Amino acid sequence: MSDISEAQNTMDEKQTGTGNSTTPSRLVTGLTGFRDWVDARLPIVNAWEKHLSKYYAPKNFNFWYFFGVLSMVVLVLQLLTGIWLTMNYTPSAEEAFASVEYIMRDVNSGYILRYLHSTGASAFFLVVYLHMFRGLMYGSYKKPRELIWVFGMAIYLVLVMEGFMGYVLPWGQMSYWGANVIVSLVGAIPIVGDELLVWVRGDYLISGATLTRFFALHVVALPIVLLALVVLHILALHEVGSNNPDGVDIKKNKGPDGKPVDGVPFHPYYTMYHDLPAIVVFLFVFCFVVFFTPEMGGYFLEIANFQEADPLVTPEHVPPVWYYTPFYSMLRAVTYPLLGIDAKFWGLIVMFSAIAILFVLPWLDKSPVNSMRYKGWYSRVALLLFIVSFLILGVLGTQAVSPAKTFLAQVMTVVYFAYFFLMPWYTRKERTFPVPERITMGRWITWPQLAITLLLLVALVFIPLRVVAAEAGNLPLEHAEVDFDDKDSLQRGWKYYANYCVSCHSLQYARYARTASDLDVPEELVLENIIFDDAAFGDLIENSMSEDDAKAWFGAAPPDLTLIGRVRSPDWIYTYLKSFYNDDSRPLGTNNTIFANVGMPNVLHELQGDVECEMHMDDHGEESCELQRAEGTGTMTEQEFDQVAADITNFLYYIGEPMRERRKEIGVWVLAFLALLYVFVWATAREFGKDYH
Repeated sequence: MSDISEAQNTMDEKQTGTGNSTTPSRLVTGLTGFRDWVDARLPIVNAWEKHLSKYYAPKNFNFWYFFGVLSMVVLVLQLLTGIWLTMNYTPSAEEAFASVEYIMRDVNSGYILRYLHSTGASAFFLVVYLHMFRGLMYGSYKKPRELIWVFGMAIYLVLVMEGFMGYVLPWGQMSYWGANVIVSLVGAIPIVGDELLVWVRGDYLISGATLTRFFALHVVALPIVLLALVVLHILALHEVGSNNPDGVDIKKNKGPDGKPVDGVPFHPYYTMYHDLPAIVVFLFVFCFVVFFTPEMGGYFLEIANFQEADPLVTPEHVPPVWYYTPFYSMLRAVTYPLLGIDAKFWGLIVMFSAIAILFVLPWLDKSPVNSMRYKGWYSRVALLLFIVSFLILGVLGTQAVSPAKTFLAQVMTVVYFAYFFLMPWYTRKERTFPVPERITMGRWITWPQLAITLLLLVALVFIPLRVVAAEAGNLPLEHAEVDFDDKDSLQRGWKYYANYCVSCHSLQYARYARTASDLDVPEELVLENIIFDDAAFGDLIENSMSEDDAKAWFGAAPPDLTLIGRVRSPDWIYTYLKSFYNDDSRPLGTNNTIFANVGMPNVLHELQGDVECEMHMDDHGEESCELQRAEGTGTMTEQEFDQVAADITNFLYYIGEPMRERRKEIGVWVLAFLALLYVFVWATAREFGKDYH
């Protein structure tokens, strides 16, 4: 610590000009004077010292202490990207979905902003969950840090509401029906439920009024509350001091200078040495997701949300985003009415109780020690089972219900609550381990012990899920190669779309000019052969079929195909185009093996020819349809038609996200920059670390 004091004194001498350094420049003198002028009116120096340069934190922070600062990083990221998205978003039921696609396609770098924000939402919950787990593991909620924990849980509760409001704003199918499912739970409240439900919706059903008020809460009200709680959380933390992996109070061991002997200044030690490299690593992983897999298989951006909200079409399964699924599983686990009140109400009570009980955790833990390092085996097993229950409930919440899955969810819900209800008993009864007088710097758990613990955790989660897993029936899809560099294929795909699809299916979120530029098609060629009405070259690719005519002819308006490449996989589109067959029982005389009872004609019939469905028994003893093409029909050979289907698939996959390849190109450069930045940051942190080790 004496080395630190000497280094600080030397720095002070240089800043004040009392050492051997040269006289400060006029710029430095001016800035120092301005700082002193402001400090005389606003105590910025005192605040800096109290919360950074003279705030002493335990020097044995480990990996688990990264996630507090990372949550701050993601919070700033969400605020900044949210502001820019708000500039181009339209909060109305008629234009919300289209405005999101406008951001993705027409706003400069809009797709990057949208992906940063959507990925940031999942990243926010991920780091917050890990931050909360660290609190459970090291007893950061125990005296005198109860208020810190309560503020933290209030932050989490507001974050849950903020995330839900933001989830509704894209106004896709999952946004609409997710809001419908969750908001309708309010109606289960006895006596006042119906009136309260109308008040929350702002209407008698989920509508534009609901969207508008959710937008106001998401961008104005809840962020203000969230920021206020974050400030209170930090102020409370810096008042009583940070916890550490040993749960030892470093203020009890001070040196002659009155400073904790086991503490170091938060700045620059933790800001530069501990946190900054971790932030760069986090940004590297975060940007990898943003630029290379922003949908994360439908867990960060649900596939169904690339379809505009339709109150008349209910999805088969309406799971929430992954970070809500544990509580959604608890909601569905309650299947029995009680006291004459519907099970939905009791499910609502259980779901909210699962969050509410976390607020009283500081008063449930009766252990004489803080950290799991020195608690007994009862607490360790209880925490392990709690994590297992939370993970299993999270996975079940993403899946459709079945009797076995419902039973497993009920068992895991009991385990979840047992962790809290039994805590006063097992924390009193267990035998704890001696707590050291001062902090320890080594690892508490060995690598073999860690490996065994992780394997046990995986087994406890995987085996129950495997037991209740249902065999999913997979469609027999043919593989389709997509290549955005194959301009010839993309041009042919656009040609076939214009010849056979545009009369019914629009591409209302894509523009002629952008598509022509990407596909290297001259403007004159587009005006002569692609645009059939008075549309301008810069307009959206729409068709002239009215919604009334479409419903009269087909029973429903044919879907827009702009995002079909995101809703469906290339393999599905390719197989679908090849799977039409003659069926006289259908109104339009055709059917499809991939999309049974399809409500559209086979517009490619003249190219493909007649295809018949021959039924036969498969290896499992079930009837299946084998397609046979009639010889001498169709203007193309089978190989030529396969190429047509492949070209249309390639084009539709491109039009779903035209910036896909550009996104990946930018991602390579961003990751390269972050890798170089990490080298610089690591070298800088290493120099700072020398002063403290």
